[in-house]
Amino acid sequence: MSDQFPIEVAIAILPYEGKFLMQLRDNIPTILYPGLWGLFGGHIEAGETPEVAVEREVLEEIGYQLKEPKKFACYSDDRVIRHIFYAPLTVDLDRLVLTEGWDFGLITPAQIEAGVAYSAIAGEERPLGIVHQQIMLDFIEWWS
Repeated sequence: MSDQFPIEVAIAILPYEGKFLMQLRDNIPTILYPGLWGLFGGHIEAGETPEVAVEREVLEEIGYQLKEPKKFACYSDDRVIRHIFYAPLTVDLDRLVLTEGWDFGLITPAQIEAGVAYSAIAGEERPLGIVHQQIMLDFIEWWS
């Protein structure tokens, strides 16, 4: 992986029945946002468009094929350019296979606003990553 900044990532917002599917990141101190709730997605590979990257990442992380993801926004700072897409989750959680992360779950707008959500696997409430919380608050405001 390159140490050059900014890096580009593609991230998916997955609404499902008024809630949003989020990933509890692995609780490994050497990764970004360890043990925090965030959104599914990841690095855009060389030659990939953000649209292709978000579809690939979601398929890799939960085995779900996105249905026509639409661009929501782009959030940039000096380290990361985050391309944000949204697409409805059209299957129940038991149809998904988590292959990256500690846990995943459907998070309510109230939990997003509070900045914490319970994880059965962690056995406790865990905080949302601040950047992902802000993205979700912006999306909820725009979406409603």
